[in-house]
Amino acid sequence: MALSTLDPKTALIVIDLQKAIAALPAAHPIAEVAANAARLANAFRARGLPVVLVRATGIAPGRTERSFSRPGAPLPPADAADLLPELNQQDTDHEILKQTWGAFMRTGLDELLRSLGVTQVVVVGVATSFGVESTARQAYEHGYHVTLATDAMTDFSAEAHENSVVRVFPALGETGTTDEVLKLVETI
Repeated sequence: MALSTLDPKTALIVIDLQKAIAALPAAHPIAEVAANAARLANAFRARGLPVVLVRATGIAPGRTERSFSRPGAPLPPADAADLLPELNQQDTDHEILKQTWGAFMRTGLDELLRSLGVTQVVVVGVATSFGVESTARQAYEHGYHVTLATDAMTDFSAEAHENSVVRVFPALGETGTTDEVLKLVETI
């Protein structure tokens, strides 16, 4: 199904396209995913639409603690949380730091989007079944129109990616390609 429309105040949310996460094995070439996300970011910037770059900066305390919190586990490299240079972060971009899968939990993202008058979000990034799906679910629950550019995201498992794209995302909003989203951005 082709994308129908984008609201006049749509924001791009880019999930976890950072060095350490992008270095992990993925179902789709990360260079292509990053290039598509960068094309979207540039188009949104050119139209004066918000670009939100989300980075995972640790893990939530409690039952979700894993490898880095265990005694003797290796520490991540100092630049692990740095965004991929392909995204060409700009001063006008908004940055959200998170410690959970979704970008809305304990981050101020909802408040930021509302202060900017955003009514729709386009979500891309890594990992489709974790960060992207959680953020899309939370956006839907906060009342935003949700669009997902499925060729600007990947997962660590092709099956998990496919499940999110085919079964979960259609219940949350519209899905399409980067090119389809770019055509709609031109109309705003």
